[in-house]
Amino acid sequence: MSQSAEQDFTHQLQSLMQQAGFSSFKAFSQKAGVSKRQLMHLRQGQLSQMRVDTLLKISQALQVSVTELLEIFGEVKLTQATEKPINLQQEYQRLQEQIVQQRASLMQEFQQSSLQVLESWMTHWPAAVYAAQQNPQLPAVKLLPLVRPVEKLLQEWEIEAIAPVGSEVTYDPRWHQMREGTAQPGELVKVRNPGYRQGDRLLYRATVSRVS
Repeated sequence: MSQSAEQDFTHQLQSLMQQAGFSSFKAFSQKAGVSKRQLMHLRQGQLSQMRVDTLLKISQALQVSVTELLEIFGEVKLTQATEKPINLQQEYQRLQEQIVQQRASLMQEFQQSSLQVLESWMTHWPAAVYAAQQNPQLPAVKLLPLVRPVEKLLQEWEIEAIAPVGSEVTYDPRWHQMREGTAQPGELVKVRNPGYRQGDRLLYRATVSRVS
């Protein structure tokens, strides 16, 4: 048997593609976001000539781990423990660590941008609370402008109240939760706490009670 025949993994790739719901190399190439040339490297077992991020894309599209991909398309090299497959696994591990670091960096950037929006509220709200504690006669309406940075942040995140406090709405168990007792869908209820949603995704149900 020739060396090229020994390195023909086309059947293995087609089998994995069928399991993942792909009927052609073209459809798989487009879905995975890799070139036909990279797929040819894979079919020939030339994993050492492929980028780790390309292997990651292929593994995700085939719904298998990169380790399984290495075992299926580089079995001979892996069992012989040659240098290139070992380096490839080490590079994959490095890529995984890099992804973790990128997530941490993105979270830090997210927190920093949120803090910039909340800066004025963080600066003035504690002083306003202290002043209210010292002077119970202080009109609460004067504190409302200090809450606007929080409202702005919620708007940027596309989070909105389900219903204003004090409003009367028809009861919908998808969005409302009774404070006490029960209500039938469509009955009139009064909103006690607003509840929040992000688009069509429920975050917290609005607390409601029956209208007297």
